[in-house]
Amino acid sequence: MQQLLTNLDSGGLLSPHIKPLQSRLLAMIDEASNSTEEVKQRVKIETIGARKFHLEHFQILGSALINRKRLVIGYHARGTNEHSTREISPQRIIYYRDNWYLDAWCHVRKALRSFSIDAINHAEILEKKADDIDNKLLDIELGSGYGIFAGKDVEWAVLHFTPERARWVASEKWHPRQEGKFLSDGTYELKVPYSDYRELIMDILKYGANVKVVSPSQLVQEAIKETRAFIQNHLGESN
Repeated sequence: MQQLLTNLDSGGLLSPHIKPLQSRLLAMIDEASNSTEEVKQRVKIETIGARKFHLEHFQILGSALINRKRLVIGYHARGTNEHSTREISPQRIIYYRDNWYLDAWCHVRKALRSFSIDAINHAEILEKKADDIDNKLLDIELGSGYGIFAGKDVEWAVLHFTPERARWVASEKWHPRQEGKFLSDGTYELKVPYSDYRELIMDILKYGANVKVVSPSQLVQEAIKETRAFIQNHLGESN
């Protein structure tokens, strides 16, 4: 917990609140007759894939979220490289794969959206009451599919992992609704729901030749396309 708190905020608005927690945690370690320095030396947490950013807007977002106020945010959509200003009604904050996201109703797009908090470059609380979206609808729209690219139009991916890789994958959590079983030849079959293939494809391809995309056909074709592009990039370099 000490290391997680240290990584959460560095000199930002949260520091005055985090430091007392860190002091209390250190006191608890000392009370247990353990050397604080020894514990810190023996326990290490690495957050791989976490994007570096300052949480200067985190307190504003959290305040608007809890007090049910609308926000105006400046947002950089990295996928399209688009900068835009949005008026939103915040619904919930998500911590996913070592990064922070804000689920909100976007009054510009007239739809639910998930915003990367590190891509928010401006945040201002408005004196307008935030619209409340039912939790069931939030889960349907943003929580049904795979990962942060969730959505309500869900398909199911069927993946087969080699017996060697199956010993790891069988213990992994890809999605709360995933289904998995060992086949007679030792292959592990994993089924996960998804609505946007982008994040799923990234997770699939990291297993290389140890995984086969069985269905649906569109996902099979996307995996082939990405693999061919990867090979072509390397062939281009060798030429």
